[in-house]
Amino acid sequence: MDNKEQFKPFIPAEKIVPEMTVFSIIMGAVLAVIFGAANAYLGLRVGMTVSASIPAAVISMGVIRVILHRDSILENNFVQTVGSAGESLAAGAIFTLPAMFLWAKDGLMEKPNLVEIMIICLIGGLLGVFFMVPLRNALIVKEHGTLPYPEGQACAEVLLAGEEGGDSASVVFAGLGISAAFKFVIDGLGLVPSEINTPSTGLGSFKGQMGTQIYPAVFSVGYICGPKISSYMFCGGVISWMMLIPLIVMFGSDAVLYPGTAPIGEMFAQGGVSAIWGSYIRYIGAGALATGGIISLIKSLPMIVTTFRDSMKALAGGQGGSELRTDRNISMKAVVICLAVLIVLTGVLPQVPVGIGGAALIAIFGFFFAAVSSRMVGIVGSSNNPVSGMAIATLLFSTIILKATGAEGAAGMKAAIAIGTVICIVAAIAGDTSQDLKTGYLVGATPIKQQYGEIIGTIVSAIAIGGVLYLLDAAWGFGSEQLGAPQATLMKMIVEGVMGGKLPWSLVIVGVVLACVVEILGIPVLPFAIGVYLPVQLNACIMIGGLVRLYFDRKKYASEQEQTRVTNRGVLYCSGMIAGEGLVGIVLAILAVIGVSDKINMAGVLNLSAGAGNIASAVVFAVMILLVFKFTLGGRKNA
Repeated sequence: MDNKEQFKPFIPAEKIVPEMTVFSIIMGAVLAVIFGAANAYLGLRVGMTVSASIPAAVISMGVIRVILHRDSILENNFVQTVGSAGESLAAGAIFTLPAMFLWAKDGLMEKPNLVEIMIICLIGGLLGVFFMVPLRNALIVKEHGTLPYPEGQACAEVLLAGEEGGDSASVVFAGLGISAAFKFVIDGLGLVPSEINTPSTGLGSFKGQMGTQIYPAVFSVGYICGPKISSYMFCGGVISWMMLIPLIVMFGSDAVLYPGTAPIGEMFAQGGVSAIWGSYIRYIGAGALATGGIISLIKSLPMIVTTFRDSMKALAGGQGGSELRTDRNISMKAVVICLAVLIVLTGVLPQVPVGIGGAALIAIFGFFFAAVSSRMVGIVGSSNNPVSGMAIATLLFSTIILKATGAEGAAGMKAAIAIGTVICIVAAIAGDTSQDLKTGYLVGATPIKQQYGEIIGTIVSAIAIGGVLYLLDAAWGFGSEQLGAPQATLMKMIVEGVMGGKLPWSLVIVGVVLACVVEILGIPVLPFAIGVYLPVQLNACIMIGGLVRLYFDRKKYASEQEQTRVTNRGVLYCSGMIAGEGLVGIVLAILAVIGVSDKINMAGVLNLSAGAGNIASAVVFAVMILLVFKFTLGGRKNA
């Protein structure tokens, strides 16, 4: 059966419409930077990112229709192709690179400079795009109808719906603006505390703590992920803050437990629950996270082997000789040359501290995981793609090889993280490229132009991400309460554990055992482990977002179309809220660096008591949730 002959895209191959225009390039590049920065901020806070394809598509539709008064679905598709590359590259970068900043803080090495970050990210992103190019015909065309590519199809549906009009773009912009205002009120002006909390020293003899953050982006993560994932994260946080911490304080009050340097009781008296969490629980969470990543990879091994084998078989079948516009890819000759140049540069450039051996590892792991990622997102979607598991496996294997070959100390650690960064970005970009090409296949885009779009988005994002990382580190510091950087901290611990063994292994093993028990019970390990690692207040905010989503999912609607409309509006509004908070977070980071933030913050002037602060925060949070209801349920019925 020939899918290419049977399937007819929305825009026929013989029809030429605006696609890769000056506007779509500029608009896509701007959105790549915006969503890249916003997702970097989000990922460093909560350990996960969200897809930027659909928000970028609806923003593009709004601007093209309202401001430019023109209509081209392929132009909109090109914008989302470029824009989504920023989010994917940021995800790969923030999961690994902050480890070098943390080591620099420990005095083990210098921070990677902006050029180093740019080149490492650029190589990873371009490898991800070029590894995917020869797989397009195999995965997107030949297996159309077999591989669903959920996010790719969803984005295509949004683009097609935009052809019929609607107010989707206004929903995204509303979420962006309202979230920006809330974020500025909470963290910029400091008019209300960012958390609602019970006392930090516990309630009487019980030394646990419960509370919730009130941030729009954190709430939105819960709404987009849904109630199940949110509940797993929340349960992990409850076990940490309401079980493990009280037990540690109760039974270890007089003990000095590594990595702590003072008796646990004294630490608790001075810093409360947060002190115990920072010194002990994060290592338990890291052990659970690493185990979760490895388990997800092991569970995926049959699919990984099958998908790689099938991809190679299909690739061996060739690209075909069609001259149709919708079948044009970057030539295989150009792909091979670019890949060879990138691998050579990886081995010889001093800014990429991996050497020839590291470049060989990147070439092998990169191609393998690019093929796996490209196919797996077609089956389970980007959100279920085990990128972190791939990064952990690469990091473990690479670190062991580096140590065995004599690359120890700071140089070996830096090389390991650099390899892990490139592979993480390769897998993320390859998966994103696959989803975008699927969207393009459905709407009738020109593949070579989309591939150029991915390259443009990668280049722009690679240039910008270093500045974002430096800015956020300067403002709050990675590993801080504001930017926990859970994935990067995990990668740091893995490398340290292999290279030097300087880890509180007893705590890490507790996390490993906890993760194994959770897996045996049939609970997804990774969201639970993230919940164990992160503060319970953050998990509670995510849970509230999940509960609001549960309400909308179970609400009775007049029709299935009405339910779909409400669901889509909620996701778009929350995507806008994530972008709005991320952008204001970047602005506040700039204000903090230049010394202005303290001058505008009113928290010291108001000096609210704990009780008054909780009430004020609860009111603000309630207003924010009510606005979610307003914009999710409102709007034109054809939106």
